[in-house]
Amino acid sequence: MFISTLTSQVTRCVSAIKDTVSAPFTEPVIRLGVTGLSRAGKTVFITSLVANLLNRGRMPQLHAATSGRIQTIYLQPQPDDTVPRFNYEKNLAALSGKKPYWPSGTKRISELRLSMRVQPIGLLGSFRGPQTIHLDIVDYPGEWLLDLSLIDKDFATWSAEVLSRLTGRPAASDFERVLNACDPATGFYEPQAQAIAAAFTTHLNAAREAGFSDCTPGRFLLPGDLEGSPVLTFSPLPSVDRPARKSLWREFERRFESYKRNVVQPFFRDHFAKIDRQIVLVDVLGAINSGPQAVEDMRCAMADILGAFRPGRNNSLTQLFQGRRIDKILFAATKADHLHHHQHPQLTAITQALLRDAKDRAEFLGATTQAMAISALRTTVEEIRSHNGAELGVVRGQLLHSNEHKAFYPGALPSDPTHLLGPARSGTENWLDVDYKVMSFAPMPLTLKPGDGLPHIRLDRAAQFLLGDKL
Repeated sequence: MFISTLTSQVTRCVSAIKDTVSAPFTEPVIRLGVTGLSRAGKTVFITSLVANLLNRGRMPQLHAATSGRIQTIYLQPQPDDTVPRFNYEKNLAALSGKKPYWPSGTKRISELRLSMRVQPIGLLGSFRGPQTIHLDIVDYPGEWLLDLSLIDKDFATWSAEVLSRLTGRPAASDFERVLNACDPATGFYEPQAQAIAAAFTTHLNAAREAGFSDCTPGRFLLPGDLEGSPVLTFSPLPSVDRPARKSLWREFERRFESYKRNVVQPFFRDHFAKIDRQIVLVDVLGAINSGPQAVEDMRCAMADILGAFRPGRNNSLTQLFQGRRIDKILFAATKADHLHHHQHPQLTAITQALLRDAKDRAEFLGATTQAMAISALRTTVEEIRSHNGAELGVVRGQLLHSNEHKAFYPGALPSDPTHLLGPARSGTENWLDVDYKVMSFAPMPLTLKPGDGLPHIRLDRAAQFLLGDKL
């Protein structure tokens, strides 16, 4: 383990030295990582971001666009020939066609390159011509990101953590029943191992569907070509004092280490360690809708995600001796269009409170972080309606899988985030004083004017935070 970690560090340092030495003679590149847990809206975010960078009529808060410094932006082949291209054109057609629909979610890593011709500012800028800046957008499943927290854990530690949070999770009792029927300290039997791993995988999928965030190992949910392989055939096990050399415990421990070595570390080395800007999309409303346990689980998962980052300031020395570091991280609460804008400050405050531990750590290490409520594609319109003598801000849109249009009020989010996070941390099963609901809306048919991208909420502010200083 030590040798592989040392080798990985040496490889990153060699790559960093190459980048640092060649930087003055090459065109600048911004590598933006986009991730989020299931149904947070990664595919829609990237599609809308690209559409609104190519057609900047809806990007007033992106200063380089409103000042005219951005002369043109165009798509280019991505630099990594072995990474699938993000299918921007297909996803845009899905969202902007006559009968729009939500495109498929992220199931693997993909990449897209935008090249921008930008006029530099400042004293020297007036004497220089336009500069080309490349933006490489890297899309990857958030479930893979959670796996990075496994690198520094051994099998016993991971097992204890997973087993301690099973209570109250869906399909947990079925997994525990299968687990209780085996003896981890004795001989290994492959059909039994497969049955245990299958029950654990069923539990993970059920937990994700119920709104829980921390469902590691992530490849159990998105196995791809690894489905059925030994590296995905293990589960957490109860502690064993002296397991036999060929026991179930020893074999699952070996497979856990193999998973880290052959699945997690290559992703970190080949993709994640090269990112210098990161946006984490968070479905905060979905977690609130799922209940206090899901909110607390999201808070813990976000802290683990930040633990996987390598935040800090990027300069020549840090890149030379430590490799590239993520110097800006945006935590974005998605689906802000499901709320009237009067409640957006509450959503932002709840997101900030959820991510407090993660933000504090990143800022201590030198990274700049921000929390924001956004919607990459607006699917609703806002209205004010009277109800029992009160004026309520509602949103109206077409329900998913239905032609019906409805006005919807999700409930009043508290102005003090501790009113949500307190019950969540104390283990309360249900919200006691209010009922929160989230509807699923379909994308609206669009009529776009020339020069306009897809309608959104604060996507321009997100772009300014992530890219503005580089433009």
